[in-house]
Amino acid sequence: MACTHDHSCEDHDCSTDWSLYKHIDLPKVMALNEAVPGSAKSVFKAWEQRLNSTGEHLESNEGDPELLVYIPFTSDVKIKSISIVGGPDGTSPSKLRAFINREGIDFSDAQSMQAVQEWELVENLQGVLEYQTRYAKFQSVANITLHFPDNFGGDTSQIHYIGFKGESTQLKRDVVATIVYEITPNPSDHKTKAESGGGLSHVE
Repeated sequence: MACTHDHSCEDHDCSTDWSLYKHIDLPKVMALNEAVPGSAKSVFKAWEQRLNSTGEHLESNEGDPELLVYIPFTSDVKIKSISIVGGPDGTSPSKLRAFINREGIDFSDAQSMQAVQEWELVENLQGVLEYQTRYAKFQSVANITLHFPDNFGGDTSQIHYIGFKGESTQLKRDVVATIVYEITPNPSDHKTKAESGGGLSHVE
């Protein structure tokens, strides 16, 4: 299911059903190259609040548009889409690269590592665009690191909102690992866990 925005999200409740905002471990969110320490936490909010700016946003240091944002979740999630609302006047990020379940990534790592997926972004000031993930690659996500290497020509990069849509497995990561290894003696055989069930959420 995807929200096409040809209706009111509030009426259809699609935003509430699929938003992963409440599963973000907000106190542990971190960013590299943020001009104001801790400001990355302000860009995570409920979907219907995405355009309600109180002046707080994530901004890179002057003359250096690159940003790296680490987002852990309170339980494993499956991410269907990502929404980014950037700033005006060329400060919106122009590209997004995502890394899954990799902690402690710095800019050197991000530049040398292969991202799980990359997107060319457009200036999305009204928050109406969502970038679909390769859903099969975004299962059992305990944390995600978003790398914004550049913007549309501004001296700094600004992000006012980051949103994720998908599903929560409602299982803590250590529980998931235990179930998978009990069901699947060979960790490389990923099909077995879906076919065997074992309390895991349905895999589309």
